[in-house]
Amino acid sequence: MIDYSGKVALITGGASGIGKALAEGLAARGAEVIIADVQAEAATAVAASLGGLAIASDLSDPAAPAALINQAFAWKGRLDLVCANAGYGRNKRLLKETFDEGAMNMFAVNMFAPIRIAQAYAAALSAAGQRGRLMVTGSENSLSLPDAVRRNGLGAYGATKHGVLIMAEWLREELRGETMDVHILLPGGVYTPLIAKHIPDPKDLPPEMHIIMPERCAEIALKGLDLGLFYIPTHVHLADDMRPRTQGIIDALAALGLTPD
Repeated sequence: MIDYSGKVALITGGASGIGKALAEGLAARGAEVIIADVQAEAATAVAASLGGLAIASDLSDPAAPAALINQAFAWKGRLDLVCANAGYGRNKRLLKETFDEGAMNMFAVNMFAPIRIAQAYAAALSAAGQRGRLMVTGSENSLSLPDAVRRNGLGAYGATKHGVLIMAEWLREELRGETMDVHILLPGGVYTPLIAKHIPDPKDLPPEMHIIMPERCAEIALKGLDLGLFYIPTHVHLADDMRPRTQGIIDALAALGLTPD
């Protein structure tokens, strides 16, 4: 188990949901936490409860990730862990998607911000002669089109989460273990404010949705960090959800007559 005593952790989207649970879990392990969120008041409240620092940050602004990293690093002169967790969804069928400002902001926050954070973080670590750790929050939608959400119009959202997965994979390849360790958290259904808005009482959650609480998601995430895992899935069904794509490629190869030499 990683001891975070005396270490500093930045959590984006830390004012609620998975981010807040991550912050609480890290603080319980001794970390000094920085809560970054577009919801400034909520971020301040969470940071105050954990004895940490709150930073208001709108990651849809391309300049915000670097500014956030620099401000976070300056707090204690170190930044041991960054949880690039901020993100949100959008329910709109692709045939109706206009890719308006709201959609573009979603791509900016979900997909581009984590990479801009990684760029700024790597630069800050190198300048300080330090080593760090980055965990990006992807989604079950990074891996597949889950059965539970097939009718929810999550095409554009799914694209952001597919995108951040492959960029995290490339980032790991480019770093080759230098400067920072990279991890990607792949949550299935988690009882965040987004779900709570539609199902106020967790007792009413349909079992087939396999929804877990944010605290359980954070527990799995921190265990994944302890184990040094790159992929950190939170639900067993994620592996099954990927099989149709893999089998589709296998079937297509057979149909095309493409066999190993």
